[in-house]
Amino acid sequence: MTLTLPSAVAPAPKRQALVATAVASAAITMLMAGMLGVWLRFRAAADTRMSSDGRKVIKDWLPSDIKIPEVSSNTMLIGLFFGCVMAQWAVYAAKRDDSSHRSVALAVCLLMEVAIINAQVAVYSQMKIGVTDGVYQTMFYAITGVVVVLLAVGMAFTSVTWFRSVGGRDNDSHVVAAHALYWYVLTAVFCAVWFVVYVQK
Repeated sequence: MTLTLPSAVAPAPKRQALVATAVASAAITMLMAGMLGVWLRFRAAADTRMSSDGRKVIKDWLPSDIKIPEVSSNTMLIGLFFGCVMAQWAVYAAKRDDSSHRSVALAVCLLMEVAIINAQVAVYSQMKIGVTDGVYQTMFYAITGVVVVLLAVGMAFTSVTWFRSVGGRDNDSHVVAAHALYWYVLTAVFCAVWFVVYVQK
């Protein structure tokens, strides 16, 4: 008579990518919160002057000759929300082992990141300001430059996730979920940047 042992308990799923993305996302959030805090501090400390008619006080923070292209900045915001939808679609497809839809969703995410960076470059070219032209210009390039770097990191993350999907890695739904988490954090960060830098100025 042969005795057999019961089957072992299934190992816990490895979620290193998700945990690492969560930690990095917390660091990104703190970094951008600090930079926006510095922006608001500089704006609050800017010199003031009376208007020519003497009816209102004008704060000399945004130089009068600088015009922010609102179409491009709004396009970036809309593009990030659309990217969130695509990232979540990739998670939905990964949980159902639908590799073709997952790959398409990730490819669209990558295209959206390229389009958003292109829109930011269009903002730079239309504003025609230098990094050292003043405090406003330096702060503007610092904050928006960090956003561009975060988008470039997102492109690398999306590319790796897409190549894993195309390569047949059907058991890495946690990587796709980590990718979606990065998109959500990136969108939340840009919403704050859009409101403080592009809307309130």
